[in-house]
Amino acid sequence: MKILGIGVDLVENLRLNKSLKNKHFIERIFSDREILISKKISNKTSYYSKRFAAKEAFAKSIGTGFRNNLNFKDITVINNKNGKPSFIITDKIKKIVKKIFKTSSFNFLLSISDDKKYSIAYVILQKK
Repeated sequence: MKILGIGVDLVENLRLNKSLKNKHFIERIFSDREILISKKISNKTSYYSKRFAAKEAFAKSIGTGFRNNLNFKDITVINNKNGKPSFIITDKIKKIVKKIFKTSSFNFLLSISDDKKYSIAYVILQKK
């Protein structure tokens, strides 16, 4: 497997917590599914900070940042039953990756972590 891109992002949790007080910020950045899941989470700052970092790292891994029609809400972070994080790969993401990397056979690897002050995400985009 060939690595096509990597991305990393570090978020200061206190700074993001201030933004979370604005409902419009949440609705602009996070998908409906992420917002729905957050209702079951007690530490919303940690939950949203890790996802924000993951979205930023994702955009860096494809090398575009948030432009060329890529928006925060296009990227949804989910966890499997064991807690392993991953992205939902939509048709829009498939088209963006195909346009940039000329491949339809790819996957993203995601690792996220946090402590009291910071959340971090690391993404590897690889060709299958």
